[in-house]
Amino acid sequence: MNSISVRALLIRGMLAGLLAGALALAVAYFLGESRVDAAIALEEAHAHTHTHEHGEELVSRTMQATGGLATGVLVFGVAVGGIAALVFCYALGRIGSFGPRATAALVAGAALLTVYVVPFLKYPANPPAVGNPDTIGQRTGLFFLMVALSVLLAVAAVIVGKRLAPRLGNWNATITAAGAYVLLIGLAYAFLPSFNEVGTDFPAGLLWEFRLATLAVQTTLWVSFGLVFGHLTERLLVPEASTGSAGVSDHSTARSAGAVS
Repeated sequence: MNSISVRALLIRGMLAGLLAGALALAVAYFLGESRVDAAIALEEAHAHTHTHEHGEELVSRTMQATGGLATGVLVFGVAVGGIAALVFCYALGRIGSFGPRATAALVAGAALLTVYVVPFLKYPANPPAVGNPDTIGQRTGLFFLMVALSVLLAVAAVIVGKRLAPRLGNWNATITAAGAYVLLIGLAYAFLPSFNEVGTDFPAGLLWEFRLATLAVQTTLWVSFGLVFGHLTERLLVPEASTGSAGVSDHSTARSAGAVS
């Protein structure tokens, strides 16, 4: 795959990330912001019962829920879209005989699982008024450590699976590599510290609605990215492989879907 193709895929990945980010923004606004407002109201009511002093608000809640939210989600979408496009360039032709659309779906699904779902199960998102401010730095660091472990172990599982495939067959090698990934992630869950800082007076229903909303935002982002990016890459790569005769078409398809020489 030449540099022109990589650049074209990178641009399409960022565009797909922007469109996916817009859809995720809508989900975040309509599902998540009402839960954030409810949590903030509980926090303010709790603070009011203890003190009448209020600190000056540096950024208004309206700005946080509109401009701040939009900027954060859209920039994140573009950034992860570009990164996922580069991963796609490496994965295409290296993880099996999958076409561009299927490879894009696999990359998006793997990203959702390793970058968000696996760390989320250990360190789920908390709304305002939940969590000790003194531990926020430690909790943030451990979350990103969990992300790094999940991604690195997933990459290692893919490598191990490819090396075991000639001896065990593709199915058995995949099951073995996936089992090793799950085992090591389970050990990380067991040995990394946990935090249970939810107050007994915080509504459990609101907590889980907020967490499910954050999960819905990430799912919308990655599913949308996989669909849009898969469509864009199919249009970019497949027509190039079907311009000549049947024999030339087959050769071009294999070359466009092959690994970087």
